[in-house]
Amino acid sequence: MIKEPYIFTSILGDLMVGYIEEQRAVGYKYTKGASLLKKLDQLIVKNNLKSKELPKELVYQWTAKRPNETESTQNGRISTVRGFAKYMVRLGYDAYIYPPRALTIERYSYIPYIFSKQEIKKIFDICDNYPISVYSPNRHLVISLILRMLYGCGLRISEAVNLKINDVNLTDGTLTIHNTKFDKSRIVPMSESLNKQCQLYVKEVHQFESKNPYFSHRHMVKIIMKALYINCLEK
Repeated sequence: MIKEPYIFTSILGDLMVGYIEEQRAVGYKYTKGASLLKKLDQLIVKNNLKSKELPKELVYQWTAKRPNETESTQNGRISTVRGFAKYMVRLGYDAYIYPPRALTIERYSYIPYIFSKQEIKKIFDICDNYPISVYSPNRHLVISLILRMLYGCGLRISEAVNLKINDVNLTDGTLTIHNTKFDKSRIVPMSESLNKQCQLYVKEVHQFESKNPYFSHRHMVKIIMKALYINCLEK
């Protein structure tokens, strides 16, 4: 059982803990949901709720759209409180269940941008010629490698930067990705050229490092990605 990092102090706190445990028992990580329930717990304390119920007024106060908030963020709160209310009702408590017809999540509204071959070449040209820095001497190596992992292996940025040295098999030319959806792991093959670049990277960087367990320098990736984006816009 995953230890719950949040302390719930409202009158519904024990029910929230029970609901989180139930969600995790059926296979969900439920970390974001637990975080939202903690905020709902704080709202309940603020409203000084004295009985074990979830009144309609409090639910609508919790789910009301906030300034500059996206529908996706609002719908996250709605989904969480609906699930918790259903849990309470199943246990015999009085709880208002937010109407399902009001929960409209546009899952496919995102329109992807397809880079042209010229744009891809431009990106790689910039990262391959990234200037060497005395303050961050390996950044030109990191950015070139990370971009190729994203492009060649279809990794998420978080998956690429969280790779540890033991996750990169230079003999088989594979990457082991941990903690993906539903706590699964997967093995991703690398191209021969990417595997060779990883081998060169290890020789250049990791032969001088013994304490860093991560394959890339995680702390500098966000800074590098931002700088690369700016450079791509300017050129």
